[in-house]
Amino acid sequence: MSASQTVDARAIDARAIRLNPMFRLQWEAAQDAWVLLYPEGMVKLNATAAAILNHVDGKRSLAGIVQALQNDYPQAEGLIDDVAAFMQEAHANNWVIYD
Repeated sequence: MSASQTVDARAIDARAIRLNPMFRLQWEAAQDAWVLLYPEGMVKLNATAAAILNHVDGKRSLAGIVQALQNDYPQAEGLIDDVAAFMQEAHANNWVIYD
């Protein structure tokens, strides 16, 4: 991620993040992966996207999701920028909603 793409941690949105009700996150054994199901199809998620979306509960903000991931992966560094960038993409794809 370049410096121009880095998200300023002070600018983190404090609103809760939830999955768009048009999508359902579930483990799909046939795909051997977490997926987002929606009426027209399915999005197969990589492990990182699945780890992030599994913490999207409608109660946590971006900061709360990052904290939960930091608890799960204490060795990981610099999560804030990567999670914020993913959430921007997930929001652009209409997967998540900011309340």
